[in-house]
Amino acid sequence: MPATVDTPAAVEALVPSPEGMSPRRARMLRIAAASVVLVALAAVLAVRLASRTSVLVVGVYGLAMILCGVVIELSRHGRTRLGTYLLGAGLVAALAADWLLLP
Repeated sequence: MPATVDTPAAVEALVPSPEGMSPRRARMLRIAAASVVLVALAAVLAVRLASRTSVLVVGVYGLAMILCGVVIELSRHGRTRLGTYLLGAGLVAALAADWLLLP
């Protein structure tokens, strides 16, 4: 019986392609999302400070911006799922604090 040698094309045809995003692509997407949110929070902070100066405004938006930086670092170190949960929870908390606490 003759021995057959698998060619790379035949081997690639047998290996199923992975579904969804690669981990590197997911990390880059979360970093980009957190960066966009960080810039948006900085713009909102500038607008809010122009209308009224308050330590509470700086505190709420400052903490949200710090959280965005933490999410970027978590994503850089491969903790994208944790970073996504923190980003979502932090945005909800910042919006709730803006609506409930700030005059």
